[in-house]
Amino acid sequence: MSYVFTTGAQLLDICTNENIPIYEAMLRRELELGELSRNALREEMRVNLDVMRASIQKGLNEAHRSVSGLSGGDAQKLDAYAASSLMGPLMARAVAASMAVVEVNASMGRIVAAPTAGASGVLPGTLLITAEYRGWEDDKLIDGLFTSAAIGAIIAANATISGAEGGCQAETGSAAAMAAAAIAELSGVRPAACLDAAAIALKNVLGLVCDPVAGLVECPCIKRNAIGAANALLCADLVLSGAQSIIPFDEAVWASRTVGKQMSMDLRETARGGLAATPTARRITRELGLTGPVE
Repeated sequence: MSYVFTTGAQLLDICTNENIPIYEAMLRRELELGELSRNALREEMRVNLDVMRASIQKGLNEAHRSVSGLSGGDAQKLDAYAASSLMGPLMARAVAASMAVVEVNASMGRIVAAPTAGASGVLPGTLLITAEYRGWEDDKLIDGLFTSAAIGAIIAANATISGAEGGCQAETGSAAAMAAAAIAELSGVRPAACLDAAAIALKNVLGLVCDPVAGLVECPCIKRNAIGAANALLCADLVLSGAQSIIPFDEAVWASRTVGKQMSMDLRETARGGLAATPTARRITRELGLTGPVE
């Protein structure tokens, strides 16, 4: 049989008929479409995992600021505060780790686009910190990355992962969906529940705009990775508790695509609307010597 899928329904049929998890379906898809062996595919994903871990460590352990001066240090502050956090240490540390990755990105460090550089913190932050609490080894985390890749591939095929096309819902929303499904699957739920987790994550941020101050991937992008991480963990918890998504995953993806197309260009990465058009953002843009649509 063919393991190629482009929708959640197709993925679920494969998983059900073959009695396999999402990560195995994704591996078989890549084996069918590509030329790499199973071991080579897993080794490539291991490299991604290593870069993700290194970017978290760099962001949390090294003092740095972006060239613009708009970001740097907030991840360290939250990580230091995590033990006292109202949302609990796991979520606080996961959010801090997610922010750390995007702060590294803003300071020209090495990250993994997951699915984009602007949303690169959500997946590694949530997956790696949850792993510390659950005792997951790297081989299991690699499984989770293939689960997340399956979700991301479906969203990219049927909607978009680009803020310039669909707003921030397409970036941090997709990242949260990918992370929620991965954490849910590694926690032991069936593929259908993983798709529910991804659907809820997309629904939670439907319509979220992309409005980077001064056109830089810093404000509000870094803290939107923070809410993306919290969103992912919440959605994983919901399906682990037995909750379901009323709207199926494929329909949530369709809604994301439709809303993205309806969104004004001013709210799709152009820095012409939203927070980017506020007086403070305009002042920052001028002070940085940047020019753009907000002028």
